[in-house]
Amino acid sequence: MALTVERTSLEGLLRVSLQPVADERGFFVEAFNARTFEAAGIPTQFVQDNQSRSKKGVIRGLHFQWDPPLGKLVRVGSGRAFVAFADIRKHSPSFRKICTETCGATDGVAFFAPPGIAAGFCALEDNTDIQYKYSTSYNPRGEGVIRFDDTELNIMWPVAEPLLSERDRNAPSLKEWLVRPESDLWK
Repeated sequence: MALTVERTSLEGLLRVSLQPVADERGFFVEAFNARTFEAAGIPTQFVQDNQSRSKKGVIRGLHFQWDPPLGKLVRVGSGRAFVAFADIRKHSPSFRKICTETCGATDGVAFFAPPGIAAGFCALEDNTDIQYKYSTSYNPRGEGVIRFDDTELNIMWPVAEPLLSERDRNAPSLKEWLVRPESDLWK
């Protein structure tokens, strides 16, 4: 498997080009290969795989986990999505910065987000599947969320009236998160 890894504007957030092979039948992409990822400098210790399916206009995020610190490998499995990442690590050189991109399943793009990078997405088509590999097990008591429309982050979401979960609709701002003692865990 050939892949290209690029650094992004956020410290530690990696953009991975997986290089799908397409023909008249469709396409094939090797979404993960531990040996190839490790050789490219991407962490390969994942303990949990997740998948979400969303309708067009759904926004999920910005989600993160501090206990235990969670890194994730994220890719669009079907459909198209606007993905957004925000650095919420106080001591990071890219603190309070964002990285966004529109991508789809056939683009062969994945992102590795280390702990302290909050992630979210907006489904641009019905039946958009997002696949996540987690570096540690999910812990709902150690998970956090920041408002998708936080004015400090100023993410330009591609939908005026998103479909949101109650949790995402009522999420705290980045400013509210930063006063919590847990926000000091990422050094």
